[in-house]
Amino acid sequence: MAAVAVTYPRVGWWTGVWLIVRRELRDTFRDWRMIAPIVTLTLIFPVIMTVTARAAQTFVNRFGTPLIGERLIPFLLLIVGFFPISFSLVIALESFVGERERKSLEPLLSTPLTDGQLYVGKTLASLVPALLAAYLGIGVYVLGLFIFRGWFPPPILLTEILLLTTVEGLVMVAGAVVVSTRATSVRASNLLASFIIIPMALLVQGEAIIMFLAVYDVLWYVALGLVVVALILVRMGIGLFNREELLGREIDSISLRGVGRRIKQYWLAAESDRPEQGFWLRRLYERHVPAALRRTRPALGVVVVALLIVGVLTGVAGSRITLPPNVIDLSHLSMTSFAPGTPNLLLPEFSWSAVWWNNIRSLLLALALGMFSFGSIAVVLLMIPIGVMTFVAGLMGGAGYSPIVFLVAFILPHGLLELPAAIIATAGALRIGTAILHRSPDMTMGDRWWLALIDFVKLFVFVVIPVLLAAALLEVYVTPRIVCAVYGCAG
Repeated sequence: MAAVAVTYPRVGWWTGVWLIVRRELRDTFRDWRMIAPIVTLTLIFPVIMTVTARAAQTFVNRFGTPLIGERLIPFLLLIVGFFPISFSLVIALESFVGERERKSLEPLLSTPLTDGQLYVGKTLASLVPALLAAYLGIGVYVLGLFIFRGWFPPPILLTEILLLTTVEGLVMVAGAVVVSTRATSVRASNLLASFIIIPMALLVQGEAIIMFLAVYDVLWYVALGLVVVALILVRMGIGLFNREELLGREIDSISLRGVGRRIKQYWLAAESDRPEQGFWLRRLYERHVPAALRRTRPALGVVVVALLIVGVLTGVAGSRITLPPNVIDLSHLSMTSFAPGTPNLLLPEFSWSAVWWNNIRSLLLALALGMFSFGSIAVVLLMIPIGVMTFVAGLMGGAGYSPIVFLVAFILPHGLLELPAAIIATAGALRIGTAILHRSPDMTMGDRWWLALIDFVKLFVFVVIPVLLAAALLEVYVTPRIVCAVYGCAG
């Protein structure tokens, strides 16, 4: 019996992508049950925001604060663009796993298109409806403001809003498609959408602060950062996508006994592929801690690079600000303000226990938020104090003080211990957040996540907490004396 060979015509890379995009858009736009609610909500929401803007501005004008109302209108413009993307995200969330449940994925994956063409085509097809809805909402809102309020946004501000809306849509859709390739059901992918919506909602709140302060130039940097995140997500999704794995994945089940066995295995083992049944303090610091640090090394590199970048940028920004004379005067420092038990701006009292607990709590919060953001929020939460510290150091240069001497006196004594401990904890949180996005031939996604979590616990309990204790003692009892020795203190 002669075998019949089936050959397919060769198509270019982008031609193959366009075939997928055209197929997906045709299926999406002919499903009125999906399009009708999106269009309806997109048209209604701008009207609500127009009424809200008018009511808010009328309300604040009664108290002689019209500036607040004026700043509210551009912020609502941003929200009007973000809202349609959030509920259009369902298209991206079911892009792969939905077809798998409908039994239409097998014919698609049997085509001669590459994994990259399939993934990029699905991503672009999911992005188009979301952005069209966002642009429609922005257009209706601007038109309503122009007709009923006679207000039209400045071209540069409108450009920033459209750019932010576009890159936010790209980030959310790219993340949703990654989730769709890893989830085993549409229900699971919808639940995992919180890992996308929550960090983006937090970002929108940060953008709201920027817009209320009217420092609109910062939005360009936010957009640039989102472009980088989007490119990382797309590259990560292409690297993780595998059609054979997608077809063969079954619904995951939870076994408490299996979870307990896995936790015990990774807790007792320094190396995941060589289980050990011994766990005592000496072996912990000889074997387990170095092995955990070695596995966390890539995340450590990312955190260190991020801190260096934000430190340099904020330090330079602070040094360019010239302060009026005597705005910062360290000659009036008093030893009383550093006394243990004294109330502090950030702490109920300046004591080693309060400092120690505050640092532990902050890092645990970064871990919790990092789980909902692929570890990114954990890195951002560490970048903020570093940025503030270097920005203040830059300001000290403008006030006539040496930034290097300021950092050496105020930060270095306890920072030599506190900063490495914070970097290790943040890198561990980043590794946990990204564990579900990496493919490994030796370990499943669950195994990678549990190993990252157990490594974090080992490093946090046996390295970070003791080092933070020593740093808190130095910060309370040593750093103030060095500050007073350098700048002089009264009393």
